[in-house]
Amino acid sequence: MNLHPVVLIACIALCVLVGFAGSVFTPEPGSSWYYSVLNKPSWNPPDWIFAPVWTVLFILMGVSLSLVVREGLEKPAVLAALIVFAVQLCLNFGWSAMFFGLQSPFWGYLEIAALWLSIVLMIVLFGAVSKTAAYLLIPYLLWVSFATYLTFTIWKLNP
Repeated sequence: MNLHPVVLIACIALCVLVGFAGSVFTPEPGSSWYYSVLNKPSWNPPDWIFAPVWTVLFILMGVSLSLVVREGLEKPAVLAALIVFAVQLCLNFGWSAMFFGLQSPFWGYLEIAALWLSIVLMIVLFGAVSKTAAYLLIPYLLWVSFATYLTFTIWKLNP
């Protein structure tokens, strides 16, 4: 099945939109909790890196999604992969809500640990449908692995 360009654009737009929606929870520069109250490790990345990294990751995620969708929604393997994709997308959004919205490194850590597991499962399920789709998700898994460790460290620094 060939992929219509509109499907590719829609898949990318969906991922970028969820990322943008999650950004409503991120703090404004100078906000007291994140910038003044919260203890962060010295290796915490600078703020400017997050937007470009997440933009690239959401684009890769959208391309990956489109490769799975093009295989046909009637296939059980595709449906299973799409369900896990939807779960991980909700968990991705949820991390911002938990960490920044609730100002809770603990709940943020639990959320991102669940996100990490869902990404691993998504890669496995996407790989059963399209190896390329699975490979496109590896940078996402690597970044979330780093973010999981960072969130864990922030939680431990702020009991």
